[in-house]
Amino acid sequence: MKAYWSLFVARFTLLLQYRTAALAGVVTQLFWGFVKVMVLQAFFTNATSAQPMTFQQAVGYVWLEQAFLMAIVPWGGDRDIQELIRSGAVGYDLLRPTDLYNFWFTRALALRTTPLILRAIPLLSITIFIFPFLGFYEWSLSIPPSFTSFIAFFLSFIGAILLSSALTMLFTVSMMWTISGEGINSILPTLVIVFSGMIVPLPLFPEWSKPFLNVLPFSGLIDKPFRLFTGNLQATALLNVLLHQTFWIVVIIMLGRFLVKHGIRKLVIQGG
Repeated sequence: MKAYWSLFVARFTLLLQYRTAALAGVVTQLFWGFVKVMVLQAFFTNATSAQPMTFQQAVGYVWLEQAFLMAIVPWGGDRDIQELIRSGAVGYDLLRPTDLYNFWFTRALALRTTPLILRAIPLLSITIFIFPFLGFYEWSLSIPPSFTSFIAFFLSFIGAILLSSALTMLFTVSMMWTISGEGINSILPTLVIVFSGMIVPLPLFPEWSKPFLNVLPFSGLIDKPFRLFTGNLQATALLNVLLHQTFWIVVIIMLGRFLVKHGIRKLVIQGG
């Protein structure tokens, strides 16, 4: 355990060095957040029927999505590990006295949690405190309706980080089974973005599609935690959310371990 903690701290510290890129990311995400909020405002203004979430809840959904964009959306595998697999230098990781999956999973956790400091905190501070000060009350991020809702969000957010790390591992391990891995790393993140609520909040999808969307693991990344934060989903639903996340975390980790175990057997390292 000490070795994994040391790896996490080292990787986390290394990723904290990219502060300029993080600042550019905050500006970019503020811009796209404004665009999405304006689209939602037009939709809610012209809607002819009651919607499953209020405009303020939808705005909060958007800003949380922008704040935690890099933390809980698995955009692809660990590029460093995939390059090690491609070059054959992964042999060094195979010689380490640690479990290979746990070793890589720890790196994925660091990759997912670093943006919380570099991007999430600045963007949340702007949308919660500065926007109301500037008069953008309707476009600001409201705090959870109760302390219970905040605790429910916090626990579900931990589950989302673990679920995102498990999915990141699947993308990473895919390099053991393909020549370049670019296909999987291009297609699967697109599915995650659409079915997690990243493009359109899942409550606004057609009713016939919601049972299917709620069963998929992707709703546990964005939709359910964010709805707990905004109050669109009651805190009493936390147990079901955690069970859903835990089920998929276990399934995806088991699948990842299976792929690593059998991938090592077929892995060919040049020169050895």
